[in-house]
Amino acid sequence: MKTKEELIEAFHLMWDRYPEQVRLIDRSFLVIAGNPAYTQAGGQTGVHCNAGDPAFHRGCQAMAALKAGETRTTKTEVGGITWESFWVPVAGEEDYYIHFTNGLSESIKQYMQTKNQ
Repeated sequence: MKTKEELIEAFHLMWDRYPEQVRLIDRSFLVIAGNPAYTQAGGQTGVHCNAGDPAFHRGCQAMAALKAGETRTTKTEVGGITWESFWVPVAGEEDYYIHFTNGLSESIKQYMQTKNQ
């Protein structure tokens, strides 16, 4: 088992250059760390990821991923825009997982363009 500080350091080494928003989250849904894409989009650490609109959390696979110790994924399609979400348990750590969504940044851009037309 690693300390929280070691986990945060390892997270940043692996995810800071990833173009999508990525978070290190604990079993209580507390965001422990976020990469620059997450913080630049207004994301914060020390908050619960499941706060806010429950519609954004339908299909959350965090607990299933932690329980099984295996990655869980979902694909979402809304209005012709598709993204894929991942919940990846941290190896050797039963209470932490990585959460990210591929295609979400582009989906948000497309949505905002259509909304502003």
